[in-house]
Amino acid sequence: MGTVHFASDHAAVALRLELVERAEALGWNVVDYGPETNDSIDYPDQAQKLAQGMLGASEDLGVLVCGTGIGMSMAANRFDHLRAAAVSDLFSAAATRAHNNANVLCMGARTVGPGLAAEILTTFLATSFEGGRHQRRLDKFPAGLIRGDTHD
Repeated sequence: MGTVHFASDHAAVALRLELVERAEALGWNVVDYGPETNDSIDYPDQAQKLAQGMLGASEDLGVLVCGTGIGMSMAANRFDHLRAAAVSDLFSAAATRAHNNANVLCMGARTVGPGLAAEILTTFLATSFEGGRHQRRLDKFPAGLIRGDTHD
């Protein structure tokens, strides 16, 4: 197994911790960027921490969790080495890996229950990119504008 990076905002601490446990139980190495409390923090800062941690680690995967998963996916996709997808069902979890080669799974703690979230994570981690015609399509994506830079 490889390495999976985790981060959340304050709305998703409990779900993130459950998902960390699931990934470890599946045999993955885990890097967890927190937070450890429910004190309010900004999700773009957490997405940036994960992006910086995954820089240069092309085989690693990531998981970002916030209230809906949407904000995290928007923030993560600003980094050209991340391909993030907000997912709330098993089909999308498999398809985004197999067809889109997503390397970051985003979920919402307020929209996906812990049982389903664990199944989505398991599916995402178990699915490989199919390549072929899907790679040709990914090659048409423009380069990102942010390359792991920090902001003030």
